[in-house]
Amino acid sequence: MANKQTYEFNRSIKDLNIADLKTKIQEDQLRLKKLEFAHAISPLENPMNIRGLRRDIARLQTELKKKEMGI
Repeated sequence: MANKQTYEFNRSIKDLNIADLKTKIQEDQLRLKKLEFAHAISPLENPMNIRGLRRDIARLQTELKKKEMGI
């Protein structure tokens, strides 16, 4: 199940332009900070969301770097 979601996420980010990718990265980084803060105060029901969000941010940054390099 997770592989299908990852595949769809990867396909969706390939259609974004550089400005959209930067905006999405900033939004996700803010959401990650909020999740980590909430987890520090009281444990999250599913802390694996933090890992998934970190990986999504990394995927976005990788795609952004590819587009900036023209690959």
